[in-house]
Amino acid sequence: MRILVFQHIAIEHPGILRDFLAADGIAWDAVELDAGEAIPALDGYDALWVMGGPMDVWEEDRHPWLVAESHAIREAVAERRMPYLGLCLGHQLLGAALGGRVGKMPAAEVGVLDVELTEAAGTDALFAKLPNRFKALQWHGAEVAEPPPGAVVLARSPVCAVQAMRVGASAWGIQYHVELTARTVREWGEVPAYACALDDTMGKGALAALERAALGEMARFNAGARALYDAFMAVARAGK
Repeated sequence: MRILVFQHIAIEHPGILRDFLAADGIAWDAVELDAGEAIPALDGYDALWVMGGPMDVWEEDRHPWLVAESHAIREAVAERRMPYLGLCLGHQLLGAALGGRVGKMPAAEVGVLDVELTEAAGTDALFAKLPNRFKALQWHGAEVAEPPPGAVVLARSPVCAVQAMRVGASAWGIQYHVELTARTVREWGEVPAYACALDDTMGKGALAALERAALGEMARFNAGARALYDAFMAVARAGK
């Protein structure tokens, strides 16, 4: 099995998921789109993961590679029916590429905050075994305002109605972050766009508090990531 990963900034990589892949002996190739790396043919891959980033889906004038990325996501999901996992920006790109609407939120959602599963999550291949309510790290100012046609909403929060969704049988978008490691919050706090969103939402100097909150939940974050990863890989293996 081989997984293709789209990255949009070097520090937003698969995080803890890399450890799971290594333990399972699964190969993966990262394409750093913001650095001008070309998207390869999808033929040699069994799944596509799309990570987060500080840009927005509508900023194609500033980041022209977003056009090719959206085309590749449509090819992977709509044409090839490849298993897909999108996190944060990757979730929003799935929504936009498949005919949904992504827009700016009235205020950014940043912090270790509550997420609630929908009734539909109870029968979903990835979410069925997760608790109905849990804490998650949020760090975004855009959202999937309207899911794509036929999408199933799997999770929500008080200020974001589409925290997770499934499109088709095997494509998932997750707005909150599951890939966290102990270094994530500190590293992301050095990205200007993320630092501004943090200051605007939680106040100046909030990085240390956010890092403490994330570290306090890290064992649960990583356990949830493992559950999602195992379920996703089961779907991917079944499709081979």
